[in-house]
Amino acid sequence: MVDYTTPVTTAFEMQRASIEQSQKALEQSFEFQKNVNEAVIGSLDTQESAQRRGVELSKTAFHSYLDAIESTMPGVAGSVEEVRQAVDDQYDFLLENHAELFDNMESEMVEGADAYDEMTQEYLDAVTEQVEMLVEAHEELESQSVEAAEQFGDQLDEVQEQVEEMQAQVEEVQAKAADAVEA
Repeated sequence: MVDYTTPVTTAFEMQRASIEQSQKALEQSFEFQKNVNEAVIGSLDTQESAQRRGVELSKTAFHSYLDAIESTMPGVAGSVEEVRQAVDDQYDFLLENHAELFDNMESEMVEGADAYDEMTQEYLDAVTEQVEMLVEAHEELESQSVEAAEQFGDQLDEVQEQVEEMQAQVEEVQAKAADAVEA
């Protein structure tokens, strides 16, 4: 007897493997995005520090410029000191706002990443549930298909046996007819 179920079983196994791989790919893409979010949030401190150093360097350069003016122009020390104080106040204000901006950005990004993580987890849970239901239905369909293939194979074997029996009868009748013609 020929096994008619192997191709059916193989096709169903390949389909299930494809479904499961697609689910894993989806999970991995969400995990990748989560890691990207964490990396971006983690890099904020470095960005803030680098920008702060840039602002402080600009302040130092401006102070150097004021020092140069003060040393080359006698009698302007009082005015330069007023400008220096105004510059310091402005830079302090800028640095304070800068720190507040980064604190707010980090807070908002963490909140957004948490919401994203929660939403994707709920989505993945729903997908997992749906995939489980799909795989169960798929396995049931496979079982029914294998059973149908086995029945088809059994019926085909029966038909083949009947054809072989008929061929044998036809050959027997032909042999008898040939014997009768010879006699």
